[in-house]
Amino acid sequence: MGKTKFNFTYLLFLALVSAMGGFLFGYDWVVIGGAKPFYELFFDIGTMPTLQGWAMSSALIGCIFGAVISGFVADRFGRKLPLIFSAALFTLSAFGTGYVNEFTPFIIYRLIGGLGIGLASTLSPMYIAEIAPAKYRGQFVAINQLTLVIGILVAQVANFFIADSIPENSTDQMILGSWNGQTGWRWMFWAELIPAILFFGMMFLVPKSPRFLIKMNNTTAAKNVLAKIGGNLYAEQEARSIGVTLQESGTAKIKFSDFKNPKVKPILIIGIVLAIFQQWCGINIIFNYAEEIFTAAGYSVGDMLFNIVITGSVNLIFTLVAMRTVDSWGRRKLMLLGSIGLGIVYAILGGAYYMEFTGWPVLVLVITAIAIYSMSLAPITWVVLSEIFPNKIRGVAMSIATFSLWIASFILTFTFPILNDAFGASGTFWVYSFICVAGFLFIKKRLPETKGKSLEEIEMELTKDK
Repeated sequence: MGKTKFNFTYLLFLALVSAMGGFLFGYDWVVIGGAKPFYELFFDIGTMPTLQGWAMSSALIGCIFGAVISGFVADRFGRKLPLIFSAALFTLSAFGTGYVNEFTPFIIYRLIGGLGIGLASTLSPMYIAEIAPAKYRGQFVAINQLTLVIGILVAQVANFFIADSIPENSTDQMILGSWNGQTGWRWMFWAELIPAILFFGMMFLVPKSPRFLIKMNNTTAAKNVLAKIGGNLYAEQEARSIGVTLQESGTAKIKFSDFKNPKVKPILIIGIVLAIFQQWCGINIIFNYAEEIFTAAGYSVGDMLFNIVITGSVNLIFTLVAMRTVDSWGRRKLMLLGSIGLGIVYAILGGAYYMEFTGWPVLVLVITAIAIYSMSLAPITWVVLSEIFPNKIRGVAMSIATFSLWIASFILTFTFPILNDAFGASGTFWVYSFICVAGFLFIKKRLPETKGKSLEEIEMELTKDK
C-alpha cells in the first residue's frame, strides 16, 4: 500500500469541488459583518439590539436545522446529492438577501443560507475524508478549511472594495442616503452568486463517495472510483477493508441504541465536546462582532473594514501552515497548541482592554489569536470529526457533532453582547481564556492521535475493547 501511486490531480479536483461548500460557508458566514453598518440603517434597526442580534444570528438557526438533517440525508442519499442541494440554497439565499426591501424577507433568506451552511459544513469534510488516502487525509480535509478561509477573505475584500469610502464625520442619515446604505450592501451579498452557481454545476462532475457506495452494496462503482484514485490493487484493498468494518458494525438501519453502545458513546462525546469547544474558544466573535471589537480599540468604521481584511489575510496564511503540519505534527499536538495558545493570548488581550490600551497593541493580539486558531482548532477540529466516527454511523454522528457546533455558535453569538455588557471586553476575553484552558485539559486526556491511519484502522482502534 505504501508504494501506491495516487492520482493527485484527480484527488485535488474532487477535494476542491466538494470544498467549494467550505468557500460558500466562509463567504456567507462573514459577508454580513461588513454589510452590518449599512443594512441596519436601511432596515431601521440601529437602535434595536434584539433585532440586530437576530439579524446576525438568524443564519445560525438555519445552520442548526441543516446540521440536524445532514446526517440522515447523507446516510440515505449519500454526500453528493445533499451537497448539490446546499449549492442551490446558497444561490437562492445570495440573490434574495440582496434583493429584499423589508427585514422579515431578509431574515428568511438568511435562514435559507444558514441551511446551506449546515449541510455543507457537515458533508464537504466528510466527503473529502472518504475519498482521500490515509497518509494524506489530513491535508486534503484541511482543503475544506482552506477554502472556508478563502471564502472569509474574499467576503472581507469584497466588502472593503464594494463599500465607498466613508467620511470621518458622517452621520447615520448621510450613510443611509449614500450608495453604501441603499445599494452597496446588496452587492456584498450578490457577489456570492458567482461561486454558488459554479459549485452547483461542478458538483455534478464528482462521483459518489466509495464508502457510501459500498454501504449501498454497489461495490463495483466504489472500486471504479477507488481505482481512479490509486489503481486496481488499492481499490481492491480499500474496498475489502471498508466491507469488513461495515460487516462488523452491521448494515441494518441505524438505531438510537447504536449511540449508547459503550464502544461508540465515548467517541461521540469526544466529537461533541471538540465541536462545541471550536466555537466556545471565542474566535468567531472577532469575525461576527468586528465592528464592536475594533471600535472599542479606538478604530473607525472605515478602519474596521480594513482591519478585517488584515485578519482575514492572517487567517489564510496560517491555514496554509496547518495544511503543512497536520499530517506531520499530528492532530492532537496541534489541538493542544491551539487551545493553550489561545488561552494565553486571551488573558493578555483581556488585560489590554482592562488597561484601556487602544490601536495597534489590540490589533496585534487579535491577529495573534487568529493565527493560532487558524493553524489549529479551526481546521484540525473538522479533520478529527471527519475521521473518528465508525463507518456505519458516520453520517448521523457527524450530524450530531455539527449540530452541537452550531448550537454552541448560536449561544456564543447570542451571549457575547450580554457578557460584554456585564463584564466589559476585558472580562469577556478572560471567560474565553478559561474555556480554552479547560479545552486543553480535555484534549490532553481524551483525544487520541489519528494521523497516518485509515478510517477503518481508526474505527477498529477506537472501538476495540479497552
